[in-house]
Amino acid sequence: MAAAATARIVSVAGSSTVASSSCLLLKAPSALKHGRNALSFNNGRRLSKRLFSCNAIYNPQVQIKHEGQPETLDYRVFFEDTSGKKISPWHDIPLHLGDGVFNFIVEIPKESSAKMEVATDEPYTPIKQDTKKSKLRYYPYNINWNYGLLPQTWEDPSLANSEVDGAFGDNDPVDVVEIGETRRKIGEILKVKPLAALAMIDEGELDWKIVAISLDDPRASLVNDVDDVEKHFPGTLTAIRDWFRDYKIPDGKPANKFGLGNKAANKEYALKVITETNESWAKLVKRSIPAGDL
Repeated sequence: MAAAATARIVSVAGSSTVASSSCLLLKAPSALKHGRNALSFNNGRRLSKRLFSCNAIYNPQVQIKHEGQPETLDYRVFFEDTSGKKISPWHDIPLHLGDGVFNFIVEIPKESSAKMEVATDEPYTPIKQDTKKSKLRYYPYNINWNYGLLPQTWEDPSLANSEVDGAFGDNDPVDVVEIGETRRKIGEILKVKPLAALAMIDEGELDWKIVAISLDDPRASLVNDVDDVEKHFPGTLTAIRDWFRDYKIPDGKPANKFGLGNKAANKEYALKVITETNESWAKLVKRSIPAGDL
């Protein structure tokens, strides 16, 4: 039986380019010579010790196509360019927009409980509802923030983080908790600025949670770092940590743990996490490290 399909068109967070996954990391001798700790993207903005080179396709808009019915095993949310060609929200949506702004892709709208995620092991990595033993997965209660991923990032499962109890990456893109007031839609692409980072350890795996806010939120101009979040969104960081600590307990599993002193790290640290996981992703798409089932 053919799956029902609908499509809508969204702008790619103010960016005129959707980068392809044909990317290379190149050494940048001049940056190293002058001691600069930065990664140079196509726009010349520096974020690490390497040059980042991507072939790009020009697509100011992305179409979101729903196949199947929500809350069924065959439901998928695909991303297409304006010619109708499928693209990957994980690999083909650009990460960096300049001036500390990043693209964020919504997987789970706030005040919902269906556990949606990018299918990293399927062609074009559509968004689908997670399953366990062929049954759809739900959180035991609604998540209170928009939740999703940073494209072109990857938490390397072969890389131990010495700053977070030696935990290895969870083999997924980096997660984002967007604290703005608006309930977003699955597949929506937002411009966000990172504010903090929580180092969640889930069954021994490091699963970063970047706390961010969409630039179109009314309070976005008020928050620029972790202390601002506590000032203008009092209790939010504790609520996020406690939510992710406890959500598995109703299923009989132990509480998740957190590194870095059980506290949210500041914006600078969040940017460090984004840079490092972007570099890991670039190695992944180069196949310079094993891709496994991805």
